[in-house]
Amino acid sequence: MAYISVVIPVYKAEGCLHELYQRLKDSLEIISKDFEIILVEDCGGDLSWEIIVELAKKDSRIKGIQFSRNFGQQYGITAGLDHCNGDWVVVMDCDLQDRPEEIPRLYAKAKEGYDIVLARRGKRKHHILKRFTSWLFYKVFSYLADINYDGQVGIFRIISRKIVDNFRLMREQLRFFSVLVHWMGFPTASIDIQHDSRFAGKSTYTLSKLWKLGSETLIAYSDKPLRLSIKLGFLISFLAFIYGTYIFVDALLYGSTVTGWSSLIVSLYFLGGIIIAILGIIGIYLGKTFDETKKRPLYIIRQYSNNRNNDEKNIGADENSFFLADIKG
Repeated sequence: MAYISVVIPVYKAEGCLHELYQRLKDSLEIISKDFEIILVEDCGGDLSWEIIVELAKKDSRIKGIQFSRNFGQQYGITAGLDHCNGDWVVVMDCDLQDRPEEIPRLYAKAKEGYDIVLARRGKRKHHILKRFTSWLFYKVFSYLADINYDGQVGIFRIISRKIVDNFRLMREQLRFFSVLVHWMGFPTASIDIQHDSRFAGKSTYTLSKLWKLGSETLIAYSDKPLRLSIKLGFLISFLAFIYGTYIFVDALLYGSTVTGWSSLIVSLYFLGGIIIAILGIIGIYLGKTFDETKKRPLYIIRQYSNNRNNDEKNIGADENSFFLADIKG
């Protein structure tokens, strides 16, 4: 019988965790009683960690990991995958918009011969601005990254052990779980699921956080902005050449004097802005390259709960993946 792991990044989720545990337990026991639930607490400043410890004392299948500070959702997923032991691994959010009751359907589809089964959301329960910005981001991302990425798919999915093992090999600082898995190219399927409203609390992804995630993701997975800047430079040069030829011919045929001080200044400012913007894009890529060369750990773990056996098994998989600040059973 398959051993199932569920990896869940947790941030400001104190109102969801008890309900999440009960629904996960009921859903997973349909497949197997042999499972683990790995909750990675990302220092949200609420009572989430205390609740995780409480649940772990009640059920040894609950594994808690707490970061030393807030690292972000993508690093929470990475930590969970670094420490999971399942033959199949479910990755999902903690807010119960991803319904645990869909896990048996994901597993059944995976058993048909797929290494990845995505949960494709129907009508999303986000407000219209969130849906629009998400749609716009994935359209722009798909164009710049030259991949056909479905914006209806979030992180909710089931993946095989070989996906987890290959994911652990990729240790770049800028991380986007969904795209890294997509890049591997293993057999993939999807099922349509119901997308519920948030069980408690509100989304912590502000517009500025979404913009930061989006811009860093584009920089990490595409060099198309650089290639587009080259095309823009050639286009401006071509237009300037055409206009210069027109001025020369006009002066040669009609003896016109060169006028237009205001238009000249505007053109200089315009071109100056374009040049600075392109240099800025190059600078961002150089900065991210500099960050990668530091080889810092992706995350730092402050403490565990019910996870000591997993740590001993997995800590040697990549010595540079994280640093252990403290262990508390």
